[in-house]
Amino acid sequence: MTTTVPALAVPKAGAPFEPVDLTRRDLRPDDVRIDITYAGICHSDIHTVRGEWGDQPFPVTPGHEIVGTVAEVGADVTRHAVGDVVGVGCFVDACLECAACKDGEEQFCERGVIQTYASTDYYGEVTQGGYSGQVVVRDHFVVSIPDGVDLAGTTPLLCAGITTYAPLKRYGAGPGRKVGVIGLGGLGHVGVKIAAAMGAEVTVFSRTDSKKQDGLEFGAADYRATQDGTVFGELAGSFDLILNTVGDAVDLDAYIGLLGRGGTIVNLGAPSDSLTASAFSLLVNRRSLAGSLVGGLPETQEMLDFCAEHGITATVEVIGADQVNEMYDKVVSGGVRYRAVIDASTLTGAA
Repeated sequence: MTTTVPALAVPKAGAPFEPVDLTRRDLRPDDVRIDITYAGICHSDIHTVRGEWGDQPFPVTPGHEIVGTVAEVGADVTRHAVGDVVGVGCFVDACLECAACKDGEEQFCERGVIQTYASTDYYGEVTQGGYSGQVVVRDHFVVSIPDGVDLAGTTPLLCAGITTYAPLKRYGAGPGRKVGVIGLGGLGHVGVKIAAAMGAEVTVFSRTDSKKQDGLEFGAADYRATQDGTVFGELAGSFDLILNTVGDAVDLDAYIGLLGRGGTIVNLGAPSDSLTASAFSLLVNRRSLAGSLVGGLPETQEMLDFCAEHGITATVEVIGADQVNEMYDKVVSGGVRYRAVIDASTLTGAA
């Protein structure tokens, strides 16, 4: 038997959200049904519903930052129980048999990872995300939310947290390392908090000084406005690692020039236009340009535990379902400080 729940959906690219009644499947033996408490708004949601990343299977209910309470479990589920507070991130299924999956990097599943929304699953159904009253997810892809954390602030960690934690860990952010973060938005502000908690010396790069006080409060040791260009000469060759968190094209050569010998710049944003860099920017000082895509389930749980231990949450605005359309415009204009989270109790459905 399926379950009908209230949700928000976009009927076609660029259209506003509408209340709908969304059908969730009956539980398979390894499924978990979750009553959603909060769903975060990620810029990826906006790119998808506005058709900026190509054709999508509309109508679509986005949302891949989900926190809620387990309402029901399938017969074979042992990792989660009714009443547990849990989370769901950017994907909800993978083969679990390929080399990537066995290494705990399900995001690189060789069969193709099933994303939380707008993805055709292994059963031929299109997935629908967290802007809804419930979600049903295979138990392997459900993580535990540590006790005592702020749930609204923890919600964006299911995407923004793991997206920044994974490269910071992989490229050795820690004591004695200088880390730059390009952009102090929904993604970048979480990266600053995590890098600082890891013990790195963090510098924020933003176009203006408008968020300087926030950046320093989040843990940055320095904050530089880049609009006049002088910072690139002053800090040339200074950094071990730079995270590019912005969703628009940036002057990669300028930022690569900030790296010291063997330094790496990691691109986390996904602009619709191509990024370009001179080969000589990389050849000098053996610098590297890399990309990173969220993290697997083991690392996501590790990140949540790390953030709970260090008191890290996203800085959020909690909104009602009737505010989502206007909030999308606010996110695009850079007016959100710093992440928007939907209170799922405000969803009404179409009935």
